[in-house]
Amino acid sequence: MKQSIDVAAYIWPAYTGKEPRTRIFWPDGEGEWQTVRKADAKFPGHPWPRKPLMGYEDEADLQVMERQIDLAVSHGVNVFAYDWYWFDGRPFLENCLNDGFLKAKNQHKMKFYLMWANHDANHLWDRRLSDVVGNTVIWRGKIDPSDFYVIGKRWLDQYFTLPNYYKVDGKPLIAIYDLNNFVSSFGSVEKTNEMMHWLNEEAKSYGLPGVHFQLIYWNQHATNLSGVDGGKKDENLAFSLPFESISHYQFVHFTDVDREYLEARKDVLKEWERIDREVPVPYYAHVSLGWDNNPRFLELKPNILRENTPENIEMMLRDAKAHALAHHAPLVTINSWNEWTEGSYLLPDDRFGYGYLEAIRRVFVEEEK
Repeated sequence: MKQSIDVAAYIWPAYTGKEPRTRIFWPDGEGEWQTVRKADAKFPGHPWPRKPLMGYEDEADLQVMERQIDLAVSHGVNVFAYDWYWFDGRPFLENCLNDGFLKAKNQHKMKFYLMWANHDANHLWDRRLSDVVGNTVIWRGKIDPSDFYVIGKRWLDQYFTLPNYYKVDGKPLIAIYDLNNFVSSFGSVEKTNEMMHWLNEEAKSYGLPGVHFQLIYWNQHATNLSGVDGGKKDENLAFSLPFESISHYQFVHFTDVDREYLEARKDVLKEWERIDREVPVPYYAHVSLGWDNNPRFLELKPNILRENTPENIEMMLRDAKAHALAHHAPLVTINSWNEWTEGSYLLPDDRFGYGYLEAIRRVFVEEEK
């Protein structure tokens, strides 16, 4: 089997109890599996609860990850993009990557990279409180500028130099989730540019040609910078920074998801066309599998992407592959491997089984001749 386009699935590394600080959200000690187990239908026909066919597994366990790596690679998912966190001056939720994936005996079969999830952390992750105090900030995603030197060295020492870290033109890819938190951490676009340049030069001292910075693009308004540079709002400021590509994390960031999947697909394709016209850096096509974050709430949240069947997802996957080939992009991103509580995951369940994974294999895996 071979692939002409790499497929990266985002990983939400919260399905473990090994990170002590998660107990404030999930006191049962199994990470967000606690929320998945308690998910309930909010109306007749609402497809919850759902059950993972592989069980409620600890994804910081290397044997669990060995099984998941084999499952992913055999279906064309050959890259894991780990959500990576830094809160209160230290890393958060590194266990699934460090203790699971990187200790798996078959980890060499696939690549991985980091997406710095530098958003604020609040009570959204706590089902008991999310309806009432969901926006109360627990940890800020904005960092002290001095922390970036520690973070950058950590990335280089622990991840970027590994042989299976995902690279573009030899440069390790690091995705930045929240542009405003990123820039406001340093106080200006100019200072942010200096810090990105520092990491580029530091990477060269490790024998790398630099760093491939990727921006997680929400929409044309979210990319406008505010609260820095005198309150200016100008998308051109964002792209004056040395980002070499953009991708999305979730359809919900830029389109109405309270409808059927194929209707949303029309607007997703229009957004790709707009990006191609207006954004000055390459776009790596993104496919979201669904959206329904009701497991995280006691009350109904009406934004639910419906009819996200494997057949409809396959149409979107074919769109993404065509876009990647037409634009000579090496990578397509998928939301996600395991975002169970947002209703967007590839891991097999009791609703569609292995349907999403089979769709990826049909689209992206080519049989050797």
